[in-house]
Amino acid sequence: MTTPRRTRHLVPLLTGAVLLAGSGTAAATSPGVPASAAPSIDAICRSHGQTYTVREYFRGPARYTLRCGTKTWGWKHIKLRHGWNAAMDKKISAAIYSGRPNGRGGFSTYTAQCPSVEKFRTILGTPAARNDLLTAYPVNTVASGAGGGAKC
Repeated sequence: MTTPRRTRHLVPLLTGAVLLAGSGTAAATSPGVPASAAPSIDAICRSHGQTYTVREYFRGPARYTLRCGTKTWGWKHIKLRHGWNAAMDKKISAAIYSGRPNGRGGFSTYTAQCPSVEKFRTILGTPAARNDLLTAYPVNTVASGAGGGAKC
């Protein structure tokens, strides 16, 4: 039996509630205020500084954060350079939760084929904190080195 991934979404609703990890529901919403009324990450980052945390990802007890960032790191960088949507959020969560260390200070997911091919990469470490997400993006390279699979 596998343990479900824990991703904490810290985007507050108009009522001040917080979205809960992976549930898509709010912890405390007012009647008649749909969860879709939550401000977007874009809106949150426009009104907060670059070190404001918008997501938390977990690997065992370790916590990794995604901050608003700048055009060179964090959520703003990922959105600008690689695109942001629910699929990107899930890929980041999967890479951190169950990916292999990639030798670049982050975690990656790989195909099950031999040789394994890296599918998605995260890189950690920002000017704000060591456990912050610097960037994340899809890749398509044959695995080798620290994150590579077994020899075929």
